[in-house]
Amino acid sequence: MNLRIAIDTGGTFTDVVAIDDASGDQFAIKTPSTPTDPSRGLINGIEEVVRAAGRVASDVSHVLHGSTTATNAVLEHKFEGLGLIVTRGFRHIIEIARQSVPDGYGNSFFWVKSPRLVPLHLVREVVERLTYEGTVLTPLDETSVVRAAAELVELGVRCIGVCLLHAYANDAHERRVGALIAERFPEVFVSLSSVVLPEYREYERAMTTLIDVMVKPYCKTYLGRARARIGELAGGQRPFLIMQSNGGVVTSDTAGEKPVTMLMSGPAGGVLGATYIAGLAGYKDILTIDVGGTSTDVSLIRDLAPQLTSHSLIEHYPVKTPMLDIVSVGSGGGSLAWIDEYGALKVGPRSAGAEPGPICYRRGGTQPTVTDAAVVLGRLPGSLIGGGLTLDAGAARTAFDALGRKLALTAEEAAAGVIEIAAASQVQGIRQVTTTRGVDPNDFAMVAFGGAGGLFAADVADFLGIATAISPPNPGNLSAFGLHVSDIKRDYVRTFVRQQSGAVADDIEAVWAELERRGRAEIAAEGVRERDIALARSADVRYVGQGHEVPVPIPAGSRGGKAVAAMWQAFHRVHERTFGFHYEGIQDVELVSLRVQAVGRAHRPDVRKLPRAKAARAKPAVRRKVYWRGEGWVDCAIYRRDRLGPTFRASGPAIVEEYGSTLVVPASWKVRTDAYGNLIVEKRT
Repeated sequence: MNLRIAIDTGGTFTDVVAIDDASGDQFAIKTPSTPTDPSRGLINGIEEVVRAAGRVASDVSHVLHGSTTATNAVLEHKFEGLGLIVTRGFRHIIEIARQSVPDGYGNSFFWVKSPRLVPLHLVREVVERLTYEGTVLTPLDETSVVRAAAELVELGVRCIGVCLLHAYANDAHERRVGALIAERFPEVFVSLSSVVLPEYREYERAMTTLIDVMVKPYCKTYLGRARARIGELAGGQRPFLIMQSNGGVVTSDTAGEKPVTMLMSGPAGGVLGATYIAGLAGYKDILTIDVGGTSTDVSLIRDLAPQLTSHSLIEHYPVKTPMLDIVSVGSGGGSLAWIDEYGALKVGPRSAGAEPGPICYRRGGTQPTVTDAAVVLGRLPGSLIGGGLTLDAGAARTAFDALGRKLALTAEEAAAGVIEIAAASQVQGIRQVTTTRGVDPNDFAMVAFGGAGGLFAADVADFLGIATAISPPNPGNLSAFGLHVSDIKRDYVRTFVRQQSGAVADDIEAVWAELERRGRAEIAAEGVRERDIALARSADVRYVGQGHEVPVPIPAGSRGGKAVAAMWQAFHRVHERTFGFHYEGIQDVELVSLRVQAVGRAHRPDVRKLPRAKAARAKPAVRRKVYWRGEGWVDCAIYRRDRLGPTFRASGPAIVEEYGSTLVVPASWKVRTDAYGNLIVEKRT
């Protein structure tokens, strides 16, 4: 059993990468996703990649998985059967929310709050009260708990979030509430805020807890079904590890108990894979752009270190859990092209998804998509995924003829417009992680991947003035490959408000030490050897009077008073780097929360270099006409990636085709391979 399989389930395709630990051989396949039952697509992918490797299912040693199941449940507004229990007097936490208004009201005079996760009539109060330090002011009235739960169940609630005031400081009341509900209503799913997010700020804690319990039935059912099917297929249970939003994996049992950590599961694998490949290619500062069927996910990496954040939004709903800093925009290969009420051409965020998919897939799609536009322009071959999906170019052309007539454009002009609009949307995503944060994208190389990443790499780089783009091997499966280079990770946090002027270093050290003990024990329980466990400390700190804090990393190995002193001192530098100023020696500093990340270092595959025996200058497999706006139909060289050697070079216009993706090289760009088979696309000077 030495065949390790990683599976990334996307909106259109399920991507699979298998690695033979004995030989180092890699096998990549794509299979259509099955949104109604994602576990079916997962098993289909395992069966196909096992056949491609010439092996049998019993050879599978591990299965690693990234999925958007949790995110999709939120995006599809599956809020039915959701209730909330709070402390008496705090029934309106969700109704009040925060006073900030997105985009300063945007372009209209009115802003309407998004639908509440839980309507007010499904919120119940219980009698209890704690101080912010966790001292009991009013004992928990268990009768009020049972009554509240019974009323919610009577109203059809099957998922209950529990968010009691100051439970981050003392979880005793919340745990008792959970136990009472489990005793009387064992069929009800429950999430406790003291488990999901033991931090202060009641609104964010309540929302994160509600999202956790909302997706729990979907994730536990899906993961349980997938685990059972893997066992049946392989002839026995295999380790089944799930990617989390923070870029680490945990067992499927652990993921199912706290599914909010899976929200950015799929995109996180892509960031890890891109970082690993960029390091091999010799680039340390990169922008990643993952263009899938439904969306584009972008991230910024400095010095080969993916950025972490603890604040994010899923649609309009705040989620406060450690995750890789990834921004998503609704622009992918399946994004629909449409005309708004003012006659303007739009692309996305609606998508054809896996079912029915683009028109050219011949699965019942009726609205033109970005993929259909690429077919009309001659940028895609006649079939995808190794001939497994034949494209209907005629149907795509008919759709764009009709769209073009509405815009007084030719089919080619309309299709080129769709590609440009989609690229512009992706550019906006990259600007969210660069220029809006004071970062110049020109200082970074761009790693483009996902099934449609290569279609847009040069166009997006042109928009931003980026001179280098990298297309890794098997770019359509890079998110799945990223699972192979992930570690086991757990994040721990404790709100512990102390001002520097009155703080006791030993008290702070005691909290960090407790979090580390939990982390070490739980990572060891995942089967990791003691010598492979690493612990990283950090803290959330601010100046007294500020409303929000900044994360401050603590130097590795620092303990006791040295760690605490390093925290206070480092905060001023982090604040200046983030905001451009500091108040050292002027304003007192306040610690808000202490954090520990526990990491279990996992297996790393070997990435082979290309054999030098391959031809340095491979001849084009074919030539065909490709359309570019302003140039019309241009004769273009079409290369097969699997025939390119380590010193291959070519100038655009050119297209490089492979099993799961296509790279478009315009006339103003050139392309070369490196020793590891990366395609390096560079602006011609």
